[in-house]
Amino acid sequence: MATGVVSIAAADHGFNVISEILIVVAAVTLPVLMVMVARAWREFDMRDPNVTLPLFTYIAACAVVGARLAEHRIVLWVLAGMALQGWLSLMPLAVRSMWRHRWTGLRDRARGGWELAAVATSGLAIVSAELDILFWAVVFWVLGICVYLAMTALVLWRVRHDGASPELVQPDVWILMGGIAIATLAGDHVHHVMIPGPIADGVRAVTVETWIVATAWIPVLVYVAFRRSVGLGWPAVFPLGMYSSATYAMAVETGLRWFVEISLTFFWIAFVAWLIVAGGELVRFRRSRAADAASDPAT
Repeated sequence: MATGVVSIAAADHGFNVISEILIVVAAVTLPVLMVMVARAWREFDMRDPNVTLPLFTYIAACAVVGARLAEHRIVLWVLAGMALQGWLSLMPLAVRSMWRHRWTGLRDRARGGWELAAVATSGLAIVSAELDILFWAVVFWVLGICVYLAMTALVLWRVRHDGASPELVQPDVWILMGGIAIATLAGDHVHHVMIPGPIADGVRAVTVETWIVATAWIPVLVYVAFRRSVGLGWPAVFPLGMYSSATYAMAVETGLRWFVEISLTFFWIAFVAWLIVAGGELVRFRRSRAADAASDPAT
């Protein structure tokens, strides 16, 4: 998901080589991760929202990769279908896992990763708009914003109640920004396929508002990151890349050059973060392989 988003941001600014390399990485790793999750599925406790809600990453990843490969219509249809099937299958499980807890129980479990449900829903709005399915694009866009507001309210309630919780300062806290940034990008896609008029103007106005909210999160999250020593991770890379792409969409909508400069700045931040996280994952993988080889008597 994070790799696909950074690929989109690279394409926005004409860095085609970077974009192509990243989308190949995303397209290759997506089925690998799907197989790994399928193998571990029986071990998941689907009664726990901290299990069901992060699984929306799969849906968001399908939508993001589909949006990046939108010029290949068959690929887009396949990935959009996979995302929709995943959303329809997972959303009832997620609702059930949350329903069994009281409001205070949800508050005590809420974290930034819960915003992935909103991210996935907005992702479906993007691919629906790419396929010119306007009705469902609007439905998923509005629903994505509603889910974002609900999850954000729970997270902020937990911050007020127990701001020292270590779960609140994990890298996934950045999805508080990414969850509304992707709503901005979804709103831009919806606006492009609408007939000009009052409704389209309303969509554009809401899109500007969601971008403002995403921007307002940045200083807050930067403060938290430095104050509480929040490390980098894939959940942090995705929002940075998504903010770059959402801001670029705002540049196209408004024609204001300074939006492009902001978008470009965040692209480089996201790309450097991607390199750091990917490099760290590679080092851990090699160390793990070395440790396994050292512990194997046959070697």
